[in-house]
Amino acid sequence: MISSIHMAYTFQISIAELPVTLDVFRRQVLTWAQQFPLVASYTSNGIAYPYGGFDELIAVSAGQPVEWKQENSFEELEQKLTVQQNIWCGYLGYDLKNQVEKLSSENEDRVGFPPIFFFEPELYLNFQSNSISIFSIKDNILDKLGQIRATPIPAHFETPSLVLRQKVNKEDYIRNVQRVRDYIRDGEVYELNYCMEFFAEEVKLSPLALYLQLNALSPTPFSGFLKYGDLYLLCASPERFLKKEGHKLISQPIKGTIRRGTTPEEDLILQQQLRNDEKELAENMMIVDLVRNDLRRSCATGTIQVEEMFGIYGFRQVSQMISTITGVLRPENGIADALKGAFPMGSMTGAPKIRAMELIEELEVTKRGLYSGAFGYVKPNQDFDFNVVIRSVQYNAAIGYLSFMVGSAITYDSIPEQEYEECLLKAQGIRIALGLE
Repeated sequence: MISSIHMAYTFQISIAELPVTLDVFRRQVLTWAQQFPLVASYTSNGIAYPYGGFDELIAVSAGQPVEWKQENSFEELEQKLTVQQNIWCGYLGYDLKNQVEKLSSENEDRVGFPPIFFFEPELYLNFQSNSISIFSIKDNILDKLGQIRATPIPAHFETPSLVLRQKVNKEDYIRNVQRVRDYIRDGEVYELNYCMEFFAEEVKLSPLALYLQLNALSPTPFSGFLKYGDLYLLCASPERFLKKEGHKLISQPIKGTIRRGTTPEEDLILQQQLRNDEKELAENMMIVDLVRNDLRRSCATGTIQVEEMFGIYGFRQVSQMISTITGVLRPENGIADALKGAFPMGSMTGAPKIRAMELIEELEVTKRGLYSGAFGYVKPNQDFDFNVVIRSVQYNAAIGYLSFMVGSAITYDSIPEQEYEECLLKAQGIRIALGLE
């Protein structure tokens, strides 16, 4: 049955009535969606997570993205959302930090994502437990549904021929970690998230096929796919930046990483090792304090709570230490205030945040761009959910440039060689997806 709500048409189908499995149907939708210049997909992969993972959404548009003056993007976002009637899909790039604080970004950016991007879909699907709701601004849902059902699923991902290189070699990485330790010793920062880029040039591949491969190898609760013309984000993020439910804000920073065990017994030992690692506990505690301070900018006094401290959660490649901090948004503050107050996320900067970001610009050689930004969606009722863009491939199909970045939190107790190995561990899922391990 088709109905009109707020000038949009809705149609609902039962999952039990699908002629194929739900997974096959999702793949059909994503494959069909590739004809559009703007595509966004979100999935939690059915992974249990405090406050849930991403909603199950796939959105497309043949139109243009939202235009931005890019002078004060957060204020402009607040203004534009006052007339929002549909879901918005997009991201906040890391370099919006320059609009939050007096900072700059001068390093090289070969991918080319703009600092902020959102689009309003002309059609999107919301996958629920027993049904699928389809929303469209045009009354042609049944035609589109017929096209989707007739779409063949692409063949398995074929590994392209590529040479993956590092922007920073091991020796330079270790030298820079030592520099960070010197800054910490001198009282400049307490902790700093230092990252490096892996890249390949003249790469020809199917971005969707690579994303499906990556998601199968590294399923996470904040997984996503974004297409913006020739620009692609293939995201396997395990981390939530910020979620809004009604007046409640939820932030869940990750600090603390260890590999998975080869047996359940070894896995439990490793997780207990992570849970009792003084360095990892100190990192997590510092970021929790930073997030609490960030939320105070937009939340009512006395409402900020640390609901879980040092929670250990296992993902396919690694186990992570995650804490959950919540607060209640002040009535006079809008969603842009909430996002700006916490942006960029402390787990990807360090503490104190401003000095950490200054040193990141000095030490790193690649502009972060979309990496360590936030990818997500804003609903018409002003609720939203954004992840932290990590464990993610960025791909510029026009020039064949493929990039991903990894990093770790450096404290004075950090051992440079171990931090380097942690970066390689975090890169493992993408390397396997590319057929390099």
